[in-house]
Amino acid sequence: MTDIKKVDLQYLKEAVKEPVNFWGMAGFAVAAAYTGSVIPLGAALIAEGLYLATVPASNLYRRLVDRRNKKQLYEMRRKQRERLIESFDPREREAVLYLKWLKKQVFENYMKFTGAKEVPPNIQTLEQRWEDFVDLLDVYRRRKHHLRSINRQAVQNQLTQAERAVESAPDERARRIQQANVEILKRRVAAFGDLERSVKLVEGQLQSIENFFGLVNDQVVTLPTPERVSALDFEQLSDSIAMTKQMLEETSDVMGALDEHNRQAGNFDLLPSK
Repeated sequence: MTDIKKVDLQYLKEAVKEPVNFWGMAGFAVAAAYTGSVIPLGAALIAEGLYLATVPASNLYRRLVDRRNKKQLYEMRRKQRERLIESFDPREREAVLYLKWLKKQVFENYMKFTGAKEVPPNIQTLEQRWEDFVDLLDVYRRRKHHLRSINRQAVQNQLTQAERAVESAPDERARRIQQANVEILKRRVAAFGDLERSVKLVEGQLQSIENFFGLVNDQVVTLPTPERVSALDFEQLSDSIAMTKQMLEETSDVMGALDEHNRQAGNFDLLPSK
């Protein structure tokens, strides 16, 4: 029920901001000022009430708003991705731009060799796969930097010292405190392994996307029939990327929790450098 109210309120706000509503009210205001009568203002209130009661509830208007919001969101994401690509080093930027060029070649070659008037939806998904490539490449480069910046030996040294402290603890209370520190440090060491595996996994996924783009283009050029090209398993690549992103989210939670613990504990030498 709350979600429905939020959606309705969204369309109501959009209707209020429409230029036709603004200029309509402005026209009534001008008429009231010109005639010196309050009748146009009364008419304005009635017209505004009817407008807000009918337009936001119209399915046609809602579809218009949804398309407009979707277009705005797409444009915002496009600009954000362009800024992200600009932050890549030359080699990374070259890989992104090459894949973008290859995507364009696939679209053009499909139209050329199959004689189709438009690119089918499954091949159009290469646009989303290219965006996935950019996003995953950003994760890959940041995680590699994270690994390089962590003082792994310092963590291992602290673990060794904490384990010795447990053995030499003077009482049970001190032993419990040191044991808790040992468990945290062990989790930190294990997280390094998870992070390394995630980097390798993303690296493999990036190569998979690149190879799939090349495969699609090869198939389009050498097997110029829509049926043969459509037989390629686009869903498998999509599912693989989804699983990779899920794994990255899980690893991010682990790394974030451990970093927060070290920050609170004052173990700043165990945090990644900026």
